[in-house]
Amino acid sequence: MGEGEGTVDRASTAMKAGERLRQAREAQGLDLAEVAARTRIPQRHLEAIETSNFSQLPSTTYAMGFGRSYARAVGVDEVALARDLRRELDTGYQRREPKPDLQPHAPPRLPSRGLANGGLIAVVVILILLALWFGTTLLRGDDTPPAPAATAESELGVLPIPSASPETAPAAPTSGGQVTLTATDEVWVRVYDASGKALFEKTMTAGERYDVPTDANGPMINIGRPDKLAVTINGSSVAPLGSGARPIKDIGVSAQALRARDAAPADGAAAAPQG
Repeated sequence: MGEGEGTVDRASTAMKAGERLRQAREAQGLDLAEVAARTRIPQRHLEAIETSNFSQLPSTTYAMGFGRSYARAVGVDEVALARDLRRELDTGYQRREPKPDLQPHAPPRLPSRGLANGGLIAVVVILILLALWFGTTLLRGDDTPPAPAATAESELGVLPIPSASPETAPAAPTSGGQVTLTATDEVWVRVYDASGKALFEKTMTAGERYDVPTDANGPMINIGRPDKLAVTINGSSVAPLGSGARPIKDIGVSAQALRARDAAPADGAAAAPQG
């Protein structure tokens, strides 16, 4: 062996394994990201090997495997590098110790036997009180009315007769009564008495109502669309004032006039004006 060759060997031996890998990588113009992509080793672990910061590696086994893969990726003799890396690990590797948990874990606190027994007794007492309340009258007294006994009619299957509905209510009297005009749509209405005095005049909206005064003197109506007006006497419907094909005027809207109109033949119901 020549003197120059011995000098190179001693220099390479003196150089740490990580430094040799870094020099080989830089000589090829590679960065750590490229080496990490080639070897599929996390870049932080490659940095730890280059800087001999072995405490950042999981174990010496991982460190040896990462070193060999790194050496193959950059063309360094992996056997020689592994030998040097093993020597460094034997003298410089320190396993990271986990940080101590400074807060002691106290054992779970269990309720005392007395407290547990007291809770069980309370539950039993509550269940007994609920049973007495819903199952007997001891706690409620005797003021609770008994359930109604079945009547003779119900035992025989006879049902009570329902009260009369508005449709079956007695008919309105033949004279007098409150006449109410209710708009089913927007419609103009004018109500006036026998002297021509206006009692009501406006455009009514759907649902709007007007009660014709019961003491009005021969009230009459003038309306363009009588089909849009519902008329009732004391809440009972009467026939429409007209079909809506033509306006009507001077048609009596007192209770007496409306009843007379309904009693008249159909062909003359809205033809003759009421004076």
